Amino acid sequence: MLFLYNAGICFYTLLITLVSLKNKKAALWLNGRKGILERIESSIDKNKRYAWFHFASLGEFEQGRSVVEKLKADYPGTSIVITFFSPSGYEIRKNYALADHVFYLPIDTRYNAGKFVSLINPTIAVFTKYEYWYHYFEALHDHKTPHYIISGIFRKDQAFFKWYGSLHRKMLSWVTHVFVQNKESRELLEQIGIKQVTVSGDTRFDRVEFNAKTPIKIKAIEEFCGNDSVFIGGSTWPDDEKILSNLVLTYPKWKFIIAPHEVNTTRIEGIEKQFPNSVKLSSIQKQEIETQTNETPQVLIIDSIGLLSSIYQYGHIAYIGGGFGVGIHNTLEAAAFGLPLIFGPNYSTFIEAVELIKNGSAFSVNDSRQLNTQMELLSKEENRIKSGLSAREYVSSHTGATKSFLDYIYKNGFN
Repeated sequence: MLFLYNAGICFYTLLITLVSLKNKKAALWLNGRKGILERIESSIDKNKRYAWFHFASLGEFEQGRSVVEKLKADYPGTSIVITFFSPSGYEIRKNYALADHVFYLPIDTRYNAGKFVSLINPTIAVFTKYEYWYHYFEALHDHKTPHYIISGIFRKDQAFFKWYGSLHRKMLSWVTHVFVQNKESRELLEQIGIKQVTVSGDTRFDRVEFNAKTPIKIKAIEEFCGNDSVFIGGSTWPDDEKILSNLVLTYPKWKFIIAPHEVNTTRIEGIEKQFPNSVKLSSIQKQEIETQTNETPQVLIIDSIGLLSSIYQYGHIAYIGGGFGVGIHNTLEAAAFGLPLIFGPNYSTFIEAVELIKNGSAFSVNDSRQLNTQMELLSKEENRIKSGLSAREYVSSHTGATKSFLDYIYKNGFN
């Protein structure tokens, strides 16, 4: 099985190399790792030991961010290294103020993993949710580094629980302690002999609640919204935007904000065509509002990354994108601000989405007709307030995972 794993790593790297010829994100992934170990060796302080946090991408960073920030507040002298697998995390957070160093994770080979761990000499290693790398886990085990998974979520269809999952089970056996989101995950792990498990919940709740209490003000967006009712489409894809464009025509007195999941030039130009009476955020920030009509723009297109979690403060209803594709994106950021949620049909693997629907905070739609029906209901203030309060209460009732994890590591000798 290890041979197949290593072959898969090689094949993936080769595929990225080929795709990078035409794909900017793949090129960033590849170029960011050229000479990475040499750059790490030349930049770190060899006399320090670092707390190492690894995140797959930007979403996982936001999920674990509350842990990094509370740890740094409790132990200001702690040196921190953060690694990312994806460019969408690294490129946005490479200058994150609380980290001493931010790197791409070197490709998971035995040599790379052993060299990386020996260079940063971590006091602890923290991986968030889904990231499992065989050679890094082995290197941490050999180095006797306390190694944790936080906000873990496990399902019976994962390789860990299949007849062919011996290598994956071995990885988990090397983890010092696994902090999972729910009791179902703990029960699954116990069935394969993984006993070092605590049900602590999801650190995302801590992060989004903090964000909702201390949002970053964005003057240009605040001025665009004025005193109007605002509908926010967050992390949208073309299929989402197609049905939202019909909604814009039906509700001319509402303002709409569209924050697409990808903001490359082609995507933004496509959205501008889909929403003729629109303006880009970059334009109003430069005070260059120009539209194809003489009307005041009804739609604001967010053409930059990293603002969505703060944009929700200006909304009254949120539509979460991805539900007509592989699955919806982050629902909790909007819920924390007390916004009722709407999303497409592909949400069943997202626990919080299922629970938000159950408590009347969220609603799934299959097409434009159903979206209009749901909007008609939520455009009534009493319905909107009721659903929004349920959303906010849901978030507040699920906080505490950050404290649970940090209490554990402090009790077990972190310094």
